[in-house]
Amino acid sequence: MKIIVTGGAGFIASHITDAYLKKGHKVAVIDDLSTGFRRNVNPKAKFYKADIRDQAAIAKIFAKEKPEAVNHHAAIAEVVKSLRDPIPTLQVNVLGTTNVLLAFGMHGSGPRRKFIFSSTGGAIYGEPKKIPADESTETSPLSPYGLSKLLDEEVIRFYARHYGFTYLIFRYPNVYGPRQNPKGEAGVVAIFGGLMKEGKQPIIFGDGTKARDYTFVHDIVRANELALKKGKNEIINLGSGKMTTDRMIFDAIASATGYPDEPIFAPYRKGEVYQISIKADKARKILGWKPKTTFKDGVRATMETL
Repeated sequence: MKIIVTGGAGFIASHITDAYLKKGHKVAVIDDLSTGFRRNVNPKAKFYKADIRDQAAIAKIFAKEKPEAVNHHAAIAEVVKSLRDPIPTLQVNVLGTTNVLLAFGMHGSGPRRKFIFSSTGGAIYGEPKKIPADESTETSPLSPYGLSKLLDEEVIRFYARHYGFTYLIFRYPNVYGPRQNPKGEAGVVAIFGGLMKEGKQPIIFGDGTKARDYTFVHDIVRANELALKKGKNEIINLGSGKMTTDRMIFDAIASATGYPDEPIFAPYRKGEVYQISIKADKARKILGWKPKTTFKDGVRATMETL
């Protein structure tokens, strides 16, 4: 199968590219390298340096590649940055996604064209009354980032109907693992691990009870492999259904790295969800997927690569 992976120089999508190539698929990667790294791109993949907001450039790439499937990960995925300045996040995530959809609609090939998308379960539900959240939980994002992903979902459904291709939208938990950037604004496991290895104190925003659903990147990759053949016009949560607090993360990484000090506590940041976990029963039913990696093992594997 010919597949275009956007954001394929980044953390999650580079692992997905590796997995697709290992299965024998032909993969072309699109990335502007604004947050991704060229070294993450598998040498067996064709690479295009392009901004998904550039309609002419994206259309040209799709016209040349004629993909049967798209795995769309290119995005600005930083909650705090979207609150400080929402326009870039909305431009990249919504207009950029629209450009990719238009290009796929006009230049995709084959009778089973499919669009696979990385949405967010961690930011799209806001502060749900019932945790873990399932796909029927009301969407109520607290940040422009979460809003951008909700808008994307509607745009995808519209163009899938318009052009006659199928889609599978994944609402991700907090994903962690090798290749996550320890110098970025998002990705607390990598950030804490990078700081501890340098002997610096990580900052916990709040009192340490803020919690997320953490899932190892290789488990997320497995869902994206299954998505090539399973799931038609569905929105599916991925996650463990368990909440892991900031303090638990700090303690796990400190144990793995031998870090001896306490964290710095700073004021809670507006726009961040306080506590969330994601129910993945639908993923089990439709894809036969559930996470396999324990948090302890995932943290250990991540720290070994930093």
